[in-house]
Amino acid sequence: MEKTQHKKNAIYTLVVGLGTTGLSVVRYLRALGEHVVVVDSREQPPKLQALRESFPDVELHTSEFKTDLFTSARRIIVSPGVSMSEAALKKAKEMDVEITGDIDLFAHEVAAPVACITGSNGKSTVTTLLGEMAKCAGIDVAVGGNLGIPVLDLVQDSYELYVLELSSFQLETLQNLPMEAAVILNISPDHMDRYESLNDYVMAKHEIYKNTKSCVLNRDDQLANEQTCICERTIGFTLKRPANDDFGLCENNGESWLCHGKELLLKVDEIKIKGLHNVANVLAALAMGSVLNIPQRFMLEAIRNFPGLEHRTQWVAEKDGVNWYNDSKATNVGASIAAIAGLPGKHVLIAGGEGKDADFTELGEVAEKHLRAAVLIGRDADIIAAVFEGVIPVVRAADMHEAVVKCAELAQPGDNVLLSPACASFDMFNNFEHRGQVFMQAVRELVQ
Repeated sequence: MEKTQHKKNAIYTLVVGLGTTGLSVVRYLRALGEHVVVVDSREQPPKLQALRESFPDVELHTSEFKTDLFTSARRIIVSPGVSMSEAALKKAKEMDVEITGDIDLFAHEVAAPVACITGSNGKSTVTTLLGEMAKCAGIDVAVGGNLGIPVLDLVQDSYELYVLELSSFQLETLQNLPMEAAVILNISPDHMDRYESLNDYVMAKHEIYKNTKSCVLNRDDQLANEQTCICERTIGFTLKRPANDDFGLCENNGESWLCHGKELLLKVDEIKIKGLHNVANVLAALAMGSVLNIPQRFMLEAIRNFPGLEHRTQWVAEKDGVNWYNDSKATNVGASIAAIAGLPGKHVLIAGGEGKDADFTELGEVAEKHLRAAVLIGRDADIIAAVFEGVIPVVRAADMHEAVVKCAELAQPGDNVLLSPACASFDMFNNFEHRGQVFMQAVRELVQ
């Protein structure tokens, strides 16, 4: 356990969590001349070495949360990965210690409009695409938050627009960030190992609308729309024919088009990212861009050129009539269902990992229609196998390479092999990116 001498009666800000966000908070607060104390429940936090190198004089406590450090603080800045149900945080709250996050610190520093995106799935895709739309229009835009660069490292006077991906964890501490536009892309059960109920998770997501000028709503998602948002303007998107000023899909001469109300915008076939879930993501970005007054021609140009993100229904290879897709970012059931239902044809699915106490029942419900078979890996393979029992063939694999070989044996011409695990990756891999990279390498070796 690492510990530096705590100076009693000192006035300090406590930074909880020493990951990428926590280090950005320390950097920000020290630039303001504040006395900072850092605490992390892990023995070796990810940014421990970086803190030692850049701020060797910062007081640091690891391995546990000591309540007195929390209750004696002037204020507490909580990293997104730390649950607000931690006993030390609850005690500090009882004693009226101010508890906030990096997003509220960011709010005090920026004057440019801010657009925020949350949802169980698709956040990174929509955030990145909206940023590309703004760049295409010549807008000096900063993109980050839960995706990529922490918000405090984005602060700069020259930016004309901030596009931020926000997780439910970040929204738990959100208080004072005025937003020009915000969207909840969708809500499906996730992080049930952190939230006591689905309703708690839903309520955390809906915090994004409480200080927003324009609310963008997914008309197809009941959980994303079940709470009333009070905004100056409300606009929606749907995979059906849209009403009024909404964005959606229209049929014209037997072809499917993106449309704004009745106005035809772009053929769905011109979108490079595949799957109906990605069509919904594009429509959400269009709706957000419209309320941000990004000219339509630039938004459509960005859509045509957007290749998508790695590990999100990413096409990898084709051999013998079988297409291989890497959807390693699907770390929850809703994300996997979106990919499974969104791609045409039958699939051989690779799934499994750390299930985060998820209910996999809905995964079993889509299996009969969309899946030819499933190859299961990881810690919770048995739980997933139970929902597929009697519906589709199920095969186990010890590792990703074996899973790829077994998929090649099961797939038929015209099928897809889809890595869409519905689980976190940490039982077998460093993160979802590592999992996707191992999958792609195994596929490329197979198809050579």
